[in-house]
Amino acid sequence: MSDRAKVRVKSLQEWLEVNVWGLLIATALVLSVGGLVEIVPLFYLKGTMEHNAFPEIVWDKAGQEPIVTVDEAGKEQWNWQPGDGVRPYTALELAGRDIYQREGCYLCHSQMIRPFRDEKERYGHYSLASESMFDHPFQWGSKRTGPDLARVGGKYSNDWQRQHLYDPRALVPESVMPGYPWLDTTAADPDRSLRVFGFTLWPAGTGSRMQRHMEGLRHVGVPYTDADIAAAERLLDGKSEMDALVAYLQVLGTMVAFDDAKAYRE
Repeated sequence: MSDRAKVRVKSLQEWLEVNVWGLLIATALVLSVGGLVEIVPLFYLKGTMEHNAFPEIVWDKAGQEPIVTVDEAGKEQWNWQPGDGVRPYTALELAGRDIYQREGCYLCHSQMIRPFRDEKERYGHYSLASESMFDHPFQWGSKRTGPDLARVGGKYSNDWQRQHLYDPRALVPESVMPGYPWLDTTAADPDRSLRVFGFTLWPAGTGSRMQRHMEGLRHVGVPYTDADIAAAERLLDGKSEMDALVAYLQVLGTMVAFDDAKAYRE
């Protein structure tokens, strides 16, 4: 008699213990059901996004007026001011966000302040879901080799940020962060073709790469106006990747003017 024949299965648990494929399928089913039970309600519960109860969290002119316009002389005119509410990123900030992802900054820095006293005292007001409503993908992260960056905007000057990105240990001797000196000499939005698997999707000279990026984001619900997209080339003209990344870092956490008297999350 074989060893398999000697095993008498008395219950479903015992059967799963001796059947590896059955155990894998059962585990997948249990995790799927548990995940769906936790995630699906978030799509229809109004309390998931705080701006449903506190509309001032979101800029009321998003999708109606351009965030910033640039005239022929290169002068910027802002329609949004810090504290006006969550809005889409400008072309320069969006380019910086792309660089942030490309360089893997999210692997060492989170952008999610939890509602714990120690985190609020160190980093600031706890993060809200509505603050990430225009992020595709969000940058919450799961590891903090370096500090959380959700509220880093305005904490340091532009010059400090540039120097820190160029040579972190010149400002923070104990830092383990690598330097990014090449960002200073690389254009933020070069006019180059986009090739995927050997096929040219967009040849060089067919418009700003960032404009195409913003068009794509508009298709998934980010409320960019035509003027926002049209301003991309002028906003990025002559800007380096260093300029873009600093612009992105400096806007983090500056969009919402929090009221300490309000409980945004119960």
